[in-house]
Amino acid sequence: MANDQSAQQPVWTKGERQLFRFAFLYFLIQAVPLDWKFYRDLFTIDWGTYYYRDLFNLSRYAPHFFGPVDTFANWAVVALIAIIGTIVWSLRDSKRTDYNELYYWLRVVLRYRLAIGVIAYGFIKLFPLQAPLPSISNLNTHYGDFTAWKLFSLSLGVVPSYESFLGLVEILGGLLLLNRKTTTIGTLIIIPFLGNIFMSNLAYEGGEYIYSFLLTTFALVLFAFDAVRLFRLVSLEQPTAPNRFQPVFKEQWQRYGRLALKSAFIFFAVFLYGYKTHAAYKTGPYLFPQTPGLPGAAGIYDVAEFTLAGKSIPYSNTDSVRWQDVVFETWNTISIKSNRPVILDRANIEQIHRDDTSRTYEQAGSAGRHYYSYQIDSIKHVLTLKNRNPNYPNEMLRLHYDQAGRQITLSGLNENRDSVYAVLHKINKKYLLNEAAKAGLRGTLKL
Repeated sequence: MANDQSAQQPVWTKGERQLFRFAFLYFLIQAVPLDWKFYRDLFTIDWGTYYYRDLFNLSRYAPHFFGPVDTFANWAVVALIAIIGTIVWSLRDSKRTDYNELYYWLRVVLRYRLAIGVIAYGFIKLFPLQAPLPSISNLNTHYGDFTAWKLFSLSLGVVPSYESFLGLVEILGGLLLLNRKTTTIGTLIIIPFLGNIFMSNLAYEGGEYIYSFLLTTFALVLFAFDAVRLFRLVSLEQPTAPNRFQPVFKEQWQRYGRLALKSAFIFFAVFLYGYKTHAAYKTGPYLFPQTPGLPGAAGIYDVAEFTLAGKSIPYSNTDSVRWQDVVFETWNTISIKSNRPVILDRANIEQIHRDDTSRTYEQAGSAGRHYYSYQIDSIKHVLTLKNRNPNYPNEMLRLHYDQAGRQITLSGLNENRDSVYAVLHKINKKYLLNEAAKAGLRGTLKL
């Protein structure tokens, strides 16, 4: 399989051969899916609207041995398996002088595994979906009521052009990995990029630090192939010969097969995935529900009157049951601000869900407000509310609504089955984020 230049490669030392055996087994287990569920999902992929969702979820594969959440304990198991395999391999293949061919194929596997990983994330940044613009509820939540990771996400979401730039960089690095000759350039882009993501996740308590570090290790292995030669050439200014080892495909089916597989990867992982992601961007952020809310109700409302169990309660910032304000989103979410404590939903892992009930981004990492999805009975004028926070699985409210201009009156039963009555007045509130977008660079911003 190798060309004649393989004979010019130096003989590997015993330590190098043992280290390679371990690295080959370790990274092969980390990169190549061995879980049957992966192939079940692969062969049942949605080729329609949610193709980008299914491919994104598949691209995040990592071997799990301990529950659904990835931990470094899974890496330890992979390393243990690789150590055992290295011992057996060393005993049965002690006379081998080099592993140039296997090293080449390991790099091929890591190149494409890393490429799909960064490209999948790159497109949901290029079309700013990963960190969307804040919702009305987010814009009316105190800064201190957000977790560090939610603040990071919201800060990225308010600058979609910068988010798109990050996605473009990530995609560029991934595309460079698809050609053997530009792989090192791609890793020089990806390593600092993924390193920054890893550090950001640590600093802001994000949930992607393990996966981002896994991709970083793939990039480091690929960069190591040329690292010594680059150091000699750039730092020591010494003559350096490139490693020109490559396989030779003698059979016609091998050459055409290689071309077909590469073309298929580029079509499905780049062009089709990019097209479907752009189409999803046009329909709205996947992190927010898609079911429309009460027509004409979107906005923030002051709670002018509030009665609980027949007792009128005046406005108070400290009362645990008195509503302070209510937000109707454009989708079917109502958020209620009160002094009632919130058990935080600490979900901080990137996920793309198909159903609205699983889309918890709007309240994840946010205290100070309780978020409810609602169903509308337009005939009886009844809203059936259900708390979106998974920590309140049984909390429901059934409220009759009367919508008149800028006023909405709600009456019914709350989560404790007590009667509740609230008169809501819509506030004509302007947001700096929206006004700045309207003004652009053309004039003075006035609120």
